[in-house]
Amino acid sequence: MRVVVLSAALLLAACAPVGPDFVRPDAPTNPAWLQQELELYDTSAPELADWWKQLDDPILDRLIELALAQNNNLRIVGLRVIEAQAALAIARGNQYPQQQVVVGDATAVGASESNANTTAGDLSFSQFNLGASVSWEIDFWGRFRRGVEAADASLLASIADFDDARLLLIAAVADTYIAIRATEEQLQLARESVAIQRRSYDIVRLLYENGEKSELDALQAETLLLSSEATIPNLEATLQQARNALSVLLGLPPQEVREGLVGEGLLPKLPDNVSVGIPANLLRQRPDVRGAELNAIAQNAVVGISTANLYPSFSLNGFIGLAAAGNTDTTRTGDSGIGELFRAESLTYSVGPAFVWPFLNYGRIRNDIRVQDARLQQALIAYRETVLQAAREVEDAMVALARARETDSLLGNTVDVAQRSADISMLRYNEGFADYQRVLNAQQSLFGAQQRYAANRGAVLSNYVAVFRSLGGGWQTVEPRRYIDDATRQQMEERTNWGDLLENPPPEEEESNE
Repeated sequence: MRVVVLSAALLLAACAPVGPDFVRPDAPTNPAWLQQELELYDTSAPELADWWKQLDDPILDRLIELALAQNNNLRIVGLRVIEAQAALAIARGNQYPQQQVVVGDATAVGASESNANTTAGDLSFSQFNLGASVSWEIDFWGRFRRGVEAADASLLASIADFDDARLLLIAAVADTYIAIRATEEQLQLARESVAIQRRSYDIVRLLYENGEKSELDALQAETLLLSSEATIPNLEATLQQARNALSVLLGLPPQEVREGLVGEGLLPKLPDNVSVGIPANLLRQRPDVRGAELNAIAQNAVVGISTANLYPSFSLNGFIGLAAAGNTDTTRTGDSGIGELFRAESLTYSVGPAFVWPFLNYGRIRNDIRVQDARLQQALIAYRETVLQAAREVEDAMVALARARETDSLLGNTVDVAQRSADISMLRYNEGFADYQRVLNAQQSLFGAQQRYAANRGAVLSNYVAVFRSLGGGWQTVEPRRYIDDATRQQMEERTNWGDLLENPPPEEEESNE
């Protein structure tokens, strides 16, 4: 028996897993960004871990901290990491004896007196069996090793998904916060403009009632006032909707969010320069790129698992136990048979090798291999597509930020000019050198320029967020990742015996800490 086990172990060690070994596909990256020559950008390594802190907004910092601790979607993705960790443990366990069971039974038998095969003797008796059974399928072709490979890649892919969810959550909180501040500024400007226009209308109305101005001037002033007032409800609705969106990101009821947003219209200040690194860094900075590669690795292993089904499986089976039988009529024998179970004579055992070879199913197995190989090719192409999309997102965000900054400067000058025009037109109207239509036109231009300027300031910051989101900023952390919070851990431990699985985070990729 020892010779059989030793031989199997040597063969296992000498036989490499069947199926293809994974080769990382070429990543289509450019040596430089198209927009990196602009004064705004430099190619030094960006500060990705806490990029939002460059905006120097304590409220934003606190909101992101709350979101990372309380966001429900992030919690779900973190639990998938724990799920994948348990699945990996199952895959590793398949490399050892797959069946290890203790069996036992007690059976009362009553034979038919009319059966031609019934021999003379007791027609009623009992049977008792107790033993342990072990079955070990030797991983001769690497099917179980490929299973571990697939499960390990799936675990690392789930970690990449967690990192990606963290990245997107931070960007979403920052983007929503900026939208709130930009809308608050627009709303404040609208209210100030309405207040100015109301004073202007009151003056014109009074002059009309005193016969110094025409009714047309009063009606035109009222029209502009009502038109400006009509913009406020929409802005208020937009603001509340943005706050509601932020509440979901924070995992809080909507009424609790507004209390934390102290101050209004306080948009963060954009840094003078933005570090973007080089395109090749995306391969290790973007979690979705890593995740796409890991999914391909897992699928590559699945091809090997399917390939192993072409070959016979070898196993070692063993049983050791006790077996006894007795007459159920204890008044005649004085013994039911159970007492015989624990005698040395009741020992029974069996041990030996076995194999299974599904050679008549080759058509099904080969087509399954083809299915898995087609899926592998899809995963490889998906990886390349992910890299291309990542580069595109960075380029889009960089050009949008640069042009939005240019627009910001132009709109700022436009507001200054429009304000000067409104002041002069009102002065000339009061002096009787201009009609009121010119005043109205100037005030409308000023109001529109202010709204566009405020909206574009928000767009500048939103594009700044998009740059760092596309670069893969926000998931990096010096401390070990926390996939589940303390309350969730306690709830799970009260329900199920998790051992030390919830206390020990899974190992991370080496590239994750670069």
